[in-house]
Amino acid sequence: MEESTYFPTGPKPAPIKPRSNPAGTLPETGYVRQSHLIPAILPFSGTTLWRKVKDGTFPAPVKLSPRVTAWPVDAIREYLADPESYGTTRAGTED
Repeated sequence: MEESTYFPTGPKPAPIKPRSNPAGTLPETGYVRQSHLIPAILPFSGTTLWRKVKDGTFPAPVKLSPRVTAWPVDAIREYLADPESYGTTRAGTED
């Protein structure tokens, strides 16, 4: 029996477009969800993220709809600029 090679027929699939925001980068403005932050941007788990939010050492998210929670990019950039002192500098400005 002859070995045949499969050649798909029909239209070619559309080329894959590059992501407008590659993994590991933040968009210029807007919001980002947890799945975009971990592990590409933040080197810790989701459990640690939520613990830090509760402790005030990470920015609080915003509810965009009943099932969508996201973080403002500006708040994430502020955190990334100085993660060690994020909670202490913010706590000092609230009084």
